[in-house]
Amino acid sequence: MAKSNRLSKWLISGPPLLYLIIFFAIPSLIMAFAAFRFPGDYGGLLPLIAPNPETGASELLVNRENWRDYLTFENFGRFFDDSIYLELFIKSFWYAGITTLVCLVMAYPLAWLIARSPKKYRDLMILLVILPFWSNFLIRVYAWMIILGPQGYFTMAINQVLGLIGIGPIQLMFSHFAVIIVLVYVHLPFMVLPLYANLEKHDMALLDAAQDLGASGWQRFWKVTWPLSLPGVWAGAALVFIPALGMFAVPDLIGGTDGIMIGNLIKQQFLDSRDWPFGSVLSIMLTLAVLGLAGLAALIGRGGKRNAL
Repeated sequence: MAKSNRLSKWLISGPPLLYLIIFFAIPSLIMAFAAFRFPGDYGGLLPLIAPNPETGASELLVNRENWRDYLTFENFGRFFDDSIYLELFIKSFWYAGITTLVCLVMAYPLAWLIARSPKKYRDLMILLVILPFWSNFLIRVYAWMIILGPQGYFTMAINQVLGLIGIGPIQLMFSHFAVIIVLVYVHLPFMVLPLYANLEKHDMALLDAAQDLGASGWQRFWKVTWPLSLPGVWAGAALVFIPALGMFAVPDLIGGTDGIMIGNLIKQQFLDSRDWPFGSVLSIMLTLAVLGLAGLAALIGRGGKRNAL
């Protein structure tokens, strides 16, 4: 009986565990090792294995005596020596933070409305929330390029309104505003869904009891609804903040040079400059920053639970 239970557990947990090892753990180790290597003469990585010109057999080039010629800490030193990389990290965190906050403000009322709607309408409303996922991501971004472009109706309408009060025309494309607008559009469903899943489970009797005790509408929200919805808020914030932090397609297409984020720099190092070691360093620093924020959020959440108890 015990053996069958163990076998069933391995059959259930084995495939996803194997998937994570192959497509996450091993690539992460390769990236971490690449961060300590030199770039090749034509990009990529300096080879550690090369064919012997005499025998033709492949042999390992690095050994105890010459390992300094193949492994280095210079890539990390380059990151910490130039403040532009730290500034770009701060800028990316700012974009991701603003996107998460705007998504929360917009998604919370919508999720509450869906959760309190009659059950026969909920499925339709959820379908409308996830409907953008039915089209390609790049197509949706290109659609926003048309909307925010100088000949787009949205831009023309805003400029006409600004012209009435004596303000000159503005350009929405290739601006911070455009990047945030599209980032919010892309990630808003990821905030709505976990909030809805949480708000749907709330017991309305708690709000009725608070009202009977004399609590106002705002007091019922802040004292009852908001604390109970915090797990959904944290889940939605993670689902929005982390992808937005590493986003590179939206800033590249919508933001131009002013909207570049750390994801754009990583893509540039791997695909354009072909400086794989430094691109690996940037990826590692981004991963560590995200893990640090996740750990800080977990500590804050545990502290909130202890205070509540």
